[in-house]
Amino acid sequence: MTEERAVRETFASRFGTLMTMIGVAVGLGNVWRFPYMVGKFGGAAFVLLYVVVVIGIGVPALMAEFALGRHTRRGPVGAFATGGLPFGRQVGWFFFFIVTAATAYYTAVIGWVLYYGIAELAAAVRVPVDAAVILPPDTGFVAKSFFLQLACTAAVILGCAVVLLKGLRSGIERASTIIMPALFVILIVLVVRTLTLPGAMEGVRWYILKLRFEDINGKVAMAALGQAVFSLSLGGTFMVVYGSYLGAKENIRSSAIWTAVGDTAAGLLAGLAIIPAVIALGMEPGQGPGLLFSTLPKVFAAIPLGWLFGLLFFAGLFGAAYLSDIAAFEVLIAGLTDNTRVSRKRAVWVMAAAVFVFSIPPTINMAIFVPWDLTFGSGMQTLGSLLAVLTIGWCVHRSAALTELSDQGEHPVPAWLIQWIRFGIPAAIIAVGAWWFITSVLHTATGV
Repeated sequence: MTEERAVRETFASRFGTLMTMIGVAVGLGNVWRFPYMVGKFGGAAFVLLYVVVVIGIGVPALMAEFALGRHTRRGPVGAFATGGLPFGRQVGWFFFFIVTAATAYYTAVIGWVLYYGIAELAAAVRVPVDAAVILPPDTGFVAKSFFLQLACTAAVILGCAVVLLKGLRSGIERASTIIMPALFVILIVLVVRTLTLPGAMEGVRWYILKLRFEDINGKVAMAALGQAVFSLSLGGTFMVVYGSYLGAKENIRSSAIWTAVGDTAAGLLAGLAIIPAVIALGMEPGQGPGLLFSTLPKVFAAIPLGWLFGLLFFAGLFGAAYLSDIAAFEVLIAGLTDNTRVSRKRAVWVMAAAVFVFSIPPTINMAIFVPWDLTFGSGMQTLGSLLAVLTIGWCVHRSAALTELSDQGEHPVPAWLIQWIRFGIPAAIIAVGAWWFITSVLHTATGV
C-alpha cells in the first residue's frame, strides 16, 4: 500500500481538481434528467427538496466516497476489499461489470446527443436532417437507427480514448478545465435567451418561485433523493476512483462542497434554460424523458436563430456527458491497471472494445434499453453508493475514517459526521432503493 501511495498519479492543481470532480458529477443527469424531473414532480417543490437533499446527504456521501478512495488508493475493485468490506474484492469486480454495462448504454445516449447536434448544425446551412431517426424503435429492429447508433457510439468511444490515453493530468484534468467553464458559459447564454421569450417569466415562477407546500410529499422527496444520487455520480465507483487521485493534503470537505455546488448550479441553470422556454411556447414540461429529444427541437425551431441555440445546447450537453463518460471509462481502466499487469494503454483499448460490444443490445430497441437502464443505472448505482458509505462508516476503523475525512487532521470535522455517515445516509439510500424498486421494477413487472 505504501508503494502504491507513492507512485499513484494525483491532480496537478486545485482548479483542475474541482473542474474534474464537477465534470464527473455533471452529465446527462443534470442537463437532461434534472429538467424533466422538475417538470414531472411539481416544479419549485422538487427544486427545494433537491437542494435540501444535496446539502444534507449529497455532500457527506461525496466526502465518504472521496475518503474511501484516498484511504485505499484504489478504484472500487480494490477499495471495497482494502476498506474491509466482507467479500469486498468480489463486490468490486461485480461493480466493474455493472459500470461496463452502464457505460455502454450511456455512451449510446451520448451518440444520440452528438447526432442531434449535427442536425442543428445542418439546419444552419438549410440541410434538413431528421435527428429522431437515430432513436431506437419501441420494439422490433430498424437497421438505419441501429447502424447510425453504432457509428455515433464508436465516435464517442474514440473521443474518450484520446483523452484517457494521456492519463490523469495531461488528459482528464486538462480536458475538464476547458470543457466545464465552456459548459457554464453556454448554459448562461441559453438562460439569457430563454428569459427574453414572451411569457418566459411564467415558467420562471413555476420553476423556482411558485412553491406550494401541498406539493411537498414523500413521493417528491424520494424523487429528489434519487436524482441527487444519480446527478452527483454517487455509486461507489466514479467518486471512489477520483478520490484515490486526491493528494494527501487536499481538503475533502471543500472538494465535496464545491462539487455539489457546481453540479447543482449546472442542473438549476439547465432547468432555467429549458423549463421557461417550454412553458412560454405552450408545451408540456412534465412529459418525462422525451423532453430533451422530442420537445426541445420543436422549441428551437420556433424561435429566431433557433438552430444556433439548439447547437449550443446540444454542444453543452455533449461536453457534460463526454466528461462523465470519461469518468466511467476511468473506473474501468483503474480496475484493470490496479489489479492486473495490463498497461494503461492496453486497458484503454480493451475497455473501449468491451463497452462497444455491450452497447449493441440496448441500441436495438427501447424494450431492451429501458430495463437495461433501470438495472445497470438507477438500481445498481444506488446499491453501490450504499456499500461505499457502509464501508467507510463501518468497515474502515473509526479513527482512520475520521483522519481521512479531516485531511490527516488538518481540517477537523465534527464527530457527529461519522455517525451521520454510518446511520443517516444508509437509511436515506435504502429508502431511495426501496422507492426505485417499488415504482420502477414492480411497476414495470405488473404493468400498473
